[in-house]
Amino acid sequence: MTHDETAPAPPRSTLVITAHAGDFVWRAGGAIALAASRGERVTIACLTYGERGESAKAWRQGKTLEEIKGIRREEAEKAAATLGAEIVFFDAGDYPLLATPELTDQLVGAYRKTQPDVVLTHPLEDPYNGDHPAAARMALDARVLAQAIGYPAEGEIIGAPPVFFFEPHQPEMCGFKPEVLLDITEVWETKRRAMECLAAQQHLWDYYTDLAIRRGVQLKRNAGPNLGLPHTTYAEAYMRPYPQITGELA
Repeated sequence: MTHDETAPAPPRSTLVITAHAGDFVWRAGGAIALAASRGERVTIACLTYGERGESAKAWRQGKTLEEIKGIRREEAEKAAATLGAEIVFFDAGDYPLLATPELTDQLVGAYRKTQPDVVLTHPLEDPYNGDHPAAARMALDARVLAQAIGYPAEGEIIGAPPVFFFEPHQPEMCGFKPEVLLDITEVWETKRRAMECLAAQQHLWDYYTDLAIRRGVQLKRNAGPNLGLPHTTYAEAYMRPYPQITGELA
């Protein structure tokens, strides 16, 4: 017996490739929360815990390396759960994070497993933190390899998901120019709660709150007047390394 019923389409998938345990929250927490709120699947590939270079408070408290890894892992797990995402840890070691064929291969596996419709990662420039460009380069390389039918990795090949670079901490020094402004107002409180899971980097809570407000001002200015946007609008900024594919200009 045959049926005309078609199987429901799988939910959209977002893959976030991040160098350190906190990066995905500060830079893309709003995008993650928005996708999750729509019932989409979000997977965070966290390459390191940020144990050496992003955990000064714990080092000053006399914690050991393994203790710091545990602290940062727990914080990241709580933040990801708050945003509605799954998180996978690679424990590749930070400061420096080295781009290796083995780690790139693991990312190919992540691409093929998640079959992303959208990819979020770091920009390719950051003179203050080499871990971020290393993560970005591996993210882009793995995306290409995951499309190659002859590449020896498990899973089905992927298409060509659009990539968005999230905003670095020092945008002016990283060649970052906002090309996409994402309105995250409706999930701002969720992002803020996720930020507050990261006690090891509490000094960044207010910085990224202020940044979201500034980007929200830019969003309103570029959206045009009298569109009924809230008085306080929160936003995140992104760049695109590849052209947008569209059937109409909008």
